[in-house]
Amino acid sequence: MFTKAQELLASYFGYSSFRRGQDETIKNVLDGKDTVCIMPTGGGKSICYQIPALVFEGTTLVISPLISLMKDQVDTLVQNGISATYINSSISIAEANQRIQLAKQGHYKLLYVAPERLDSMEFVDQLIDMKIPMIAIDEAHCISQWGHDFRPSYLHIHRILDYLPEKPLVLALTATATPQVRDDICNTLEINKENTIMTTFERENLSFSVIKGQDRNAYLADYIRQNQKESGIIYAATRKVVDQLYEDLMKAGVSVSKYHAGMSDIDRNEQQELFLRDEVSVMVATSAFGMGIDKSNIRYVIHYQLPKNMESYYQEAGRAGRDGLDSTCILLYSSQDVQVQRFLIDQSTGESRFSNELEKLQNMTDYCHTEQCLQSFILQYFGEEPKEDCGRCGNCTDNRESIDVTRESQMVLSCMIRTNQRFGKQMIAQVLTGSKNKKVIEFNFHTLPTYGLLSNRSVKEVSEFIEFLISDELIAVEHGTYPTLKVTEKGKEVLLGKENVLRKERVETRQIVQDHPLFEVLREVRKEIAQGEGVPPFVIFSDQTLKDMCVKMPQSDSELLTVKGIGEHKLVKYGSHFLQAVQHFIEENPNYAETIKTEVVSERKKSGKASANSHLETYEMYKQGIDLNEIAKERNLSRQTIENHLIRCYEDGMEVDWQSFVPAEYESLIETAVQNADGGLKSIKEQLPNEVSYFMIRAYLQIRK
Repeated sequence: MFTKAQELLASYFGYSSFRRGQDETIKNVLDGKDTVCIMPTGGGKSICYQIPALVFEGTTLVISPLISLMKDQVDTLVQNGISATYINSSISIAEANQRIQLAKQGHYKLLYVAPERLDSMEFVDQLIDMKIPMIAIDEAHCISQWGHDFRPSYLHIHRILDYLPEKPLVLALTATATPQVRDDICNTLEINKENTIMTTFERENLSFSVIKGQDRNAYLADYIRQNQKESGIIYAATRKVVDQLYEDLMKAGVSVSKYHAGMSDIDRNEQQELFLRDEVSVMVATSAFGMGIDKSNIRYVIHYQLPKNMESYYQEAGRAGRDGLDSTCILLYSSQDVQVQRFLIDQSTGESRFSNELEKLQNMTDYCHTEQCLQSFILQYFGEEPKEDCGRCGNCTDNRESIDVTRESQMVLSCMIRTNQRFGKQMIAQVLTGSKNKKVIEFNFHTLPTYGLLSNRSVKEVSEFIEFLISDELIAVEHGTYPTLKVTEKGKEVLLGKENVLRKERVETRQIVQDHPLFEVLREVRKEIAQGEGVPPFVIFSDQTLKDMCVKMPQSDSELLTVKGIGEHKLVKYGSHFLQAVQHFIEENPNYAETIKTEVVSERKKSGKASANSHLETYEMYKQGIDLNEIAKERNLSRQTIENHLIRCYEDGMEVDWQSFVPAEYESLIETAVQNADGGLKSIKEQLPNEVSYFMIRAYLQIRK
C-alpha cells in the first residue's frame, strides 16, 4: 500500500519522496492505526491525509476550522485532478445539499467541513449514507481545553465516531501542541499515545530574535527599507494598530496590503491575493491572516506586538521560509503589550481558562526576556529537548559580556520575602525604587530594609529586571485575579549566596538613522544656541550626543543626564532648550513616544543622588504646597521640566492632584476639544486658546479617566 502511496505522490503532487514525518504518518494510517501527527507549520501535514484519501475507497471527511483554508486546499486538489469539495457557510443551502448527495454517490475523495457542522444532528445523519474510511482532524489542538484555540464543537467529533455504522480511521493533525495538549487529544479521541508521530519543532532555516528598547516604528521602517525586495508579514495585536501601520507604510511608499476581521470578505480576499501574487511585498495583519496560506517565499515575519501565547507565535512566525531558504522571525517587544494581551484575555476568556491563558502569556513574556537560545526555548516549551543551541538566533549571536547581577537579584528576592510574597512585580519594583505610592505607605513598606535599594533605577527598569529573573526561573508567577510572585527553589539558592546570576551587559542596540526627524530638530536647536554664543555647533553638543538623545528621548533632567556627553554644567546651561524640543516632538509625533527608553542592562553611570532623583525633589516640594513656578525658580529649571517631573512621579505610582492644574473656566472648552479631536494631543491643542497648555490637557485627561 505504501508503494501505491508513493506513486500517487509523484503522479498527483509531483514529488519523488515524502518529507520527514510524512512517510511514518502515512504508513501508520495505511496500517489501520488511529494516529496523531504533530508537525510544524510548513511541514506538509495536508499530504498526510490527502494521499491516504486517494488510496482508500470512499470519501475522507476533513474537519477544518477555517473557510479560507478549505477553499484554497480544495482548489489546489481540483487543479491536481483530485475530486474534492467543501461545505461551509459560504455556500447556499441548495448547493450544500447537492454536494452532500454527490458525496453519498462517492463522487468526492475528500469532503471538507467546519467543526460547527457537527453540532447539527441533521448533518450527522447525512453522513450515515456515505462511505467514510477516514476522518482527518486538522488543527486538532482545538479539541483540548488546554490548547491555545479551544473550540467546543471539536468535542462532538467523538460522538460521530460512535454514531457511524463503521468506525472510520482517525488522523488528528496539529502544528502546535504541548505535552499536555497531546495527551488531551489522545484521551479525547481514544488514540493510543504510542501512535503519536512528532517531527522536530526545529526550523533550521529560521533565525529568531527579540528586539527590546527600540522605537518600533523607526525599526520597522528601517528594516523594510533594507529588505524592500523581499516578502514579509507584520503581525499586530489589534485592528486599529494594523490600520495605522498600513497607513504609515503606504505614506512611506511601501507596497503593502492589510488583513483583519473588520474588513469585508471582498476587501480581505483582494488584499490577500495582492500579497500572494507578489504584487505587494508586505502584509500587515492580525492573527486572522495566514492559516492555510501556502506562500513559500516569505523571507521575514515581524511581530509588531507581543502575541498572547507561544503556540500562536510559533505558528505565525513559522510562515516564514516555507521554501527552506534562510528567513528571519523578529518580535518587537514592549512591556505595554503584556497589558494589551492581558486585557484581551480578560475580555474573551471564560473563568475556567483564565489562569491557563495567563500562564501562556507569562511563557511568551519569558521568551522575550530569556538569554538562552531562542530556538531551544521554543523546543522545550513544546516538550522537545534540543540537541544543541541553534547558533543563529539573536541570543546565540549576541557577543556582549555577561555581568554579575547576583546582588541586585538578592535585593529583589529579599524584597519579595519581606512583603510575604503576596504582591506582583509592580509593587516590588515600587518598593525597591523608593516610591511614595499610597499603597506602599499604607502597607508600611517604606520602613523595610529593601525600600529604595534600587532608587537609581526607574520602576520600569526594575520591572523588566524582575521579568528577567522570572525567565531565569528564580521567580515563579501565581496567576489569579492579581498575579503574585513567589521565590523558587533556584531563587532561594541565589538568596543564600550559593548560586550567582549573570546577565548580558546592556547596550543600546537601536541604530538611529541619520534622517531621524528628531535629529534634525535637535540640530536646529543646537545651531541657534551656537549662533547666540558665537561658537561652532559641536562645542554645544556633538552629533553623537544628539543621536543618543534621539534614542532615549529624555523628558526630565535626570533622564537627560543619562545621555552621552551631557554633564551637570551643560544640563544647567542647555538642558531646558533640548527637553522642550524633545517634548514638543513627542506631542507632535506620539508614535515615537511608545518606547522612550532603551534598555540598559549594565550599571547606569552614577551622577550623584541629587541629579538621579531630581524628580523626587520636585515631588517633595510639590507635596509641601509650593507652586510649580516657584519650584522651577528655586531649582533653576524650566516650568516644563517641573511638569515632566510630576508626570514621571505619577507614572511611578505617586499621587498627583490633577484637578488643581485645570482652571474651571477651561474645563468645558477642553472637553469639547477632546470630543472633536481626531488624533493625539496636538489635535486637541489646536482647538484651544494659547492659555491652555499641553500640561493642562494632560491633567484634564487624567481627571477624565
